Amino acid sequence: MSLVLTRIDNRLIHGQVLEAWVPFVKADCIVVANDDIAAKPLKKLMMKASVPSRMRVEIGTVAESVALLKSNQLDRCKVLLLFGTTSDAVRAYREGLAFNQLNLGNLQANKGKARLSCTLFLDPTDLDDLELLDQAGIRITSRCIPADSERFWRKLIPVYKGRV
Repeated sequence: MSLVLTRIDNRLIHGQVLEAWVPFVKADCIVVANDDIAAKPLKKLMMKASVPSRMRVEIGTVAESVALLKSNQLDRCKVLLLFGTTSDAVRAYREGLAFNQLNLGNLQANKGKARLSCTLFLDPTDLDDLELLDQAGIRITSRCIPADSERFWRKLIPVYKGRV
């Protein structure tokens, strides 16, 4: 298996992923690793229906997705891996999934989250998650679409309550 893009985007599969990222990284398989969406059959069905039939789509819990990615079932695939949250990415890492880079695409605004860009809102837990992954040697950047320039995640963070 070739992991061609690992991305956090709370929207998971959507037009930007399908129209920009899939062709850019030449992915032929999308894996969604998110417990919330995995528990919602109708949302899973709708998400799968939005993807062209030539592409393989796997949607599961973080644990199921890690097991799939560590198996030989996707050996011939170029995989675009999508997480819904920073905690999804940390759980996958802790369960032994090896990835060297992480793209921050979209993390929605919620209570207690600070706006770092037009698409990134993070809270202290998100910062802790990203710090853990960064310390593990994973290169974390923000990039909405391939035409955008990559921005190192730390450069987006103002002094956030004395943490950075």
